[in-house]
Amino acid sequence: MPKHPVLVVALAAAVVIAAAPTLLSQPMPPAPQAAPAPAAPAVPAVPYPMTMGDMMNTLVQPRHAKLGLAGQAQNWPLAGYAVAEIRQVFAGIAKALPKYRGYPVSELADAALSQPLNALQDAIRLQDPQKFAVAYGQLTQGCNACHAALFHSFVVIKAPDAAAFPDQKFAPGQ
Repeated sequence: MPKHPVLVVALAAAVVIAAAPTLLSQPMPPAPQAAPAPAAPAVPAVPYPMTMGDMMNTLVQPRHAKLGLAGQAQNWPLAGYAVAEIRQVFAGIAKALPKYRGYPVSELADAALSQPLNALQDAIRLQDPQKFAVAYGQLTQGCNACHAALFHSFVVIKAPDAAAFPDQKFAPGQ
């Protein structure tokens, strides 16, 4: 043991302080990495084929409700947009599922919806709430007639009495 332990500690501290700028400017060595966990065997993704019920519930029913709410609020641009969306979604459904229970989907949709959708477009163009209500009722009846023809008479559609879309404004204007 040296005779002057305080002197030894002071010298060691001086060496560390003098070397600190050099030591701090050096890049740190990378931290040791744990070996990656073995990967799970790859499972191929299987697309989910939407059923007619899936498409009706997720694609058609919200548009039907939004059309009704827009008409009730007399927001004619939004109502016109909703009519176009309904036409477009049925065209897409007919491509995705050309036949349902042996019936051609495009013909079913056309028979049930063409006249009421045309009447809705006229009511929207005229901005006539009474004609809109009548045409919307016909559209809803067309939906229910189609359900009955396909043995789903227990699925009954009606005009919305409340908005299920709290994040959307249906009244016209900004």
